[in-house]
Amino acid sequence: MRKEAFLCSKKTLNCKGKIINLSSPLVMGVMNITPDSFYDGGKYRHPLDAIKQAERLLEDGANILDMGAASSRPGAGIIDPQEEQQRLLPALKAVVKQFPEATISIDTYHSATARLSVEAGAHMINDISAGRIDPDMFSTIAELQIPYVMMHMQGMPDNMQASPQYRHLVKEVAAFFSERIEKLRALGIHDIIIDPGFGFGKTMEHNYSLLANLDYFAMFDLPLLVGFSRKSMINTLLGTSPDQALNGTTVLNTLALDKGADILRVHDPKEALEAIKIIAFYQSQK
Repeated sequence: MRKEAFLCSKKTLNCKGKIINLSSPLVMGVMNITPDSFYDGGKYRHPLDAIKQAERLLEDGANILDMGAASSRPGAGIIDPQEEQQRLLPALKAVVKQFPEATISIDTYHSATARLSVEAGAHMINDISAGRIDPDMFSTIAELQIPYVMMHMQGMPDNMQASPQYRHLVKEVAAFFSERIEKLRALGIHDIIIDPGFGFGKTMEHNYSLLANLDYFAMFDLPLLVGFSRKSMINTLLGTSPDQALNGTTVLNTLALDKGADILRVHDPKEALEAIKIIAFYQSQK
């Protein structure tokens, strides 16, 4: 991997006038405002608990907070947008009030939730469905003019792990992004981040093959987000549980950084930042 591939050439994101610099990789801290997420479900549903978690993530170095109120664990159904908003908005408003300088992403596939969240102070949207669940998402992002993370997922959360199959995994994921990017750009959306969707409609072997070929996605010249944090691709291989998977997460983050990842989505920012620092120094010696 050549040293220049560590950085995407699109080095900034415009978050409602706040310019986010991608000249070195960033850390996105996970905040699940849900009762049933696979690792920390139910812990941060009350606004005061959300504030405490946001404080911990920011103190540990998170550059972006990613707040979501709809679980996307395998088997999860599509949440009603009103239920999602009832969970999310009180916590979001509390965090915005307490930490007005924080950059906040909202993990949602509903355009109505995206709009209300941005009105409440969020800066970007992270959509696991890449606009396939809500056909109004792309036009909403175009209107709001905010950065948009789109993820690859085969199927939907309720069936994505039933029997995922690909003929040419990396090329199929790339073709998906190519089609979605074309639609986004036709609407005037240019702050696009791509996420290959580790654990979403992929077997363990698919996940590791995707990681081994992660630098293939440099062809899009867009920021690349990865999310391995405490996932089953670690636990299935190592025989660990999510609360034992920090070391495995750090190993995968380090490999991804060396393959060109720009944003690490994690539960543990401190360790992710250490991986970024080590890889940056390592690559500077090449």
